[in-house]
Amino acid sequence: MIIVAFLGNPGKKYARTRHNIGFITGEFFSGENGIKINKKNFSSEYGTGTICGHDVLLLFPQTFMNLSGQAVKKAMDFYRTEHSSLIAVHDEIELPFADIKIKTGGGHKGHNGLRSIIAETGSPDFHRIRFGVGRPDNPQMDVADYVLSNFSAEELEKIGLVLPEVSRLIISIISKN
Repeated sequence: MIIVAFLGNPGKKYARTRHNIGFITGEFFSGENGIKINKKNFSSEYGTGTICGHDVLLLFPQTFMNLSGQAVKKAMDFYRTEHSSLIAVHDEIELPFADIKIKTGGGHKGHNGLRSIIAETGSPDFHRIRFGVGRPDNPQMDVADYVLSNFSAEELEKIGLVLPEVSRLIISIISKN
């Protein structure tokens, strides 16, 4: 089983915040691939399906970002999934807005969702899709406040244009597993 963990915070309050770009991406990806997110387990909402001949689980942890690793570990343990079959999709303040990068392994760079996954699963050796949300324009603004701020209408429009490419990148990782 390949697990694609879309990181974010549960609840309408956070639905369109920068920290929830993982959830936003997951909503698009699940729709594009006909996978309904209609199950609850692993402290998550999730759906399963087949992509490129591989069984996949699309996971939306409901533990809040800083505890994402708890949900990811439960799913990995249940399916006996190796780290090489885990893809985490998350916000990245170190990338300019709407820039997308793939990374495998490495540290968490202060991202608490990644920090939690690494701590809970015992390894940083998993795939990441890093979705750039940029840094605040005002250097005095607290990073936590920034990532919990809502996207503007213009930013949401640009995200919509980038999501098909993110979807292709996720599929490229799945197809190589």
